[in-house]
Amino acid sequence: MRNLDKYKGVIPAFYACYDKEGNISPEGVQSLTRYFVEKGVKGVYVNGSSGECIYQSVEDRKLVLENVVKAAEGRLTIINHVACNNTKDSAELAKHAEGLGVDAIAAIPPIYFRLPEHAIAKYWNDISAAAPNTDFIIYNIPQLAGVALTMGLFAEMRKNPRVIGVKNSSMPVQDIQMFKQAAGEDYIIFNGPDEQFISGRVIGAEGGIGGTYGAMPELFLKMDEYVKAGELGKAMEIQYDVNSVIYKMCSAHGNMYGVIKEILRINEGIDLGGVREPLAALIPEDMPVAEEAAKMIRGAKEKYLV
Repeated sequence: MRNLDKYKGVIPAFYACYDKEGNISPEGVQSLTRYFVEKGVKGVYVNGSSGECIYQSVEDRKLVLENVVKAAEGRLTIINHVACNNTKDSAELAKHAEGLGVDAIAAIPPIYFRLPEHAIAKYWNDISAAAPNTDFIIYNIPQLAGVALTMGLFAEMRKNPRVIGVKNSSMPVQDIQMFKQAAGEDYIIFNGPDEQFISGRVIGAEGGIGGTYGAMPELFLKMDEYVKAGELGKAMEIQYDVNSVIYKMCSAHGNMYGVIKEILRINEGIDLGGVREPLAALIPEDMPVAEEAAKMIRGAKEKYLV
């Protein structure tokens, strides 16, 4: 039986960090990495949706990971999302990630063309083969990828001994239960949707990977603590307040990750730049939204963290 403990817990999705010219900022990446170390999270999920990977080059993504690994100094579990919309680039990122010693690589299915399941399985297995000594995590996010992980495809992928689980970002919590029941204790299922963190954890997810964790890691860590202790009522109170923050973030004109970066600037003094086009940048009217969300986070931390 595999030892999956290093994946169990709160794993924030890492944000893209840019300089004033909109290029990857190694200093920003290292600063954000140290922030996560100080907050005490289990690990980081690098170069995923929150990392704006779909709008970055292979070299951009290599630079991000190199600086995460450098700043983490072995203190975080590192999962690196390597999927590009072609196998060649994805395999190159997988090989690069293994060379840096990451704990796992992950990948969504190819997007745009509707590929048959055998082609998706080959794509994932070819990526995994480029990092033969590294764990592989399937990233299921059908609302954005346009392809859902079926039970048949999951069964096929479990023939690959490097596959250890699923980052499940589909909205039905039932999917987590189905994947967990089919795979058993030798696999890990991560809750993806932040708004249902405790729901996913209760139904079988042993960890969570989320895009809003980074703005308020202490609150997700506290929820995780309460879930493990069986104090679900207390966990639910925090979940409700966390969800109110998320709804506020999503009410802006600009992209939610732009709002989160502004929150981090307000609450933590970390400057990660803006977002990469064509993601919508914040406009002046968004600043009160970010300020209110930042205030809500500070209030929740005062309320729940003793």
